[in-house]
Amino acid sequence: MDPVLMAALGRAGGATVLGLAALGSAFGTGTAGMAAVGAWKRAYAQNKAAPFILITFVGAPLSQTIYGMILMNAVVRAVSSALSANTTVAWPAMLALGVFGGLAMGASAYMQGRVGAAASDALGETGQGFGNYLMAIGVVETVAIFVLVFITATL
Repeated sequence: MDPVLMAALGRAGGATVLGLAALGSAFGTGTAGMAAVGAWKRAYAQNKAAPFILITFVGAPLSQTIYGMILMNAVVRAVSSALSANTTVAWPAMLALGVFGGLAMGASAYMQGRVGAAASDALGETGQGFGNYLMAIGVVETVAIFVLVFITATL
């Protein structure tokens, strides 16, 4: 197989991880955002102050896009390094890590948004528990961090 094509396919793995992670971030922020808007609406309807802190829950899933970008850059560096050393680019591995790493990061972002939606509803209703809700969101975040660290270590 042509080395240029192998490199392009390897880099496609990097683009895949970023795209799937960003897709999960979009779904996650959208889900949490809708719940925050609902909580704010409820507060306004009751003539209560709308808790701006809910924006924390809405923005939490965005970090997976950053992790996807970091992993994409690591893939591109690995491909460039293989090309510089005149060795074969392991493009099937790069594509696979892009697909599976991106899916894992995207799923983490989406589920983080769902937890953020529940947290927005709960905080909007009770005005309490912010730290507990943030810890739950952080545990879901850990999945994406593990994916980033473990895949990067294999490159």
